[in-house]
Amino acid sequence: MESKTSRLIARLFWIVPLALAALTTQQAMVYQNLGATLTNGEAAQAEVLRYFRSDRKDVTHAEIDLRVVLEDGTERTWQQLALPYSIAHRVDNSDSLAVRVNLGAPQEVVITEIGRTQRSIALSNMAMALVAFLITLVGAIEWNRQVGRAGSATAGTALP
Repeated sequence: MESKTSRLIARLFWIVPLALAALTTQQAMVYQNLGATLTNGEAAQAEVLRYFRSDRKDVTHAEIDLRVVLEDGTERTWQQLALPYSIAHRVDNSDSLAVRVNLGAPQEVVITEIGRTQRSIALSNMAMALVAFLITLVGAIEWNRQVGRAGSATAGTALP
């Protein structure tokens, strides 16, 4: 019975490297999307409608609401844009910010001043997730191999 439980847990462990592979992919896409907006986006000035930063020890969070008037006169508003908490202080107390806007892109607006740093954060997150994925992948392979060997060794030793 213990062999079946061990085998089940070893099989379920595959969820961990799969989740880390998904996280690695997601962070690679964030890195790419931020870069595309910084490179191809229209330069504009954004009016800061609201800036919120929670400095509580249990909840650290920063977000911003922006309004942008584009060259063609269209006005767009983005609400509750999450900011990396560690660099949110760079945009604190600003009435307006230089932004890049790429309408229709996965990342439509990027604050120019912190865009490169956001890309660096995404790249480092991707690298950490990739390393964790590789470690857990090797662990999952070896664990399942060991459980498989133990199961086949006990299967051949049946009592007469």
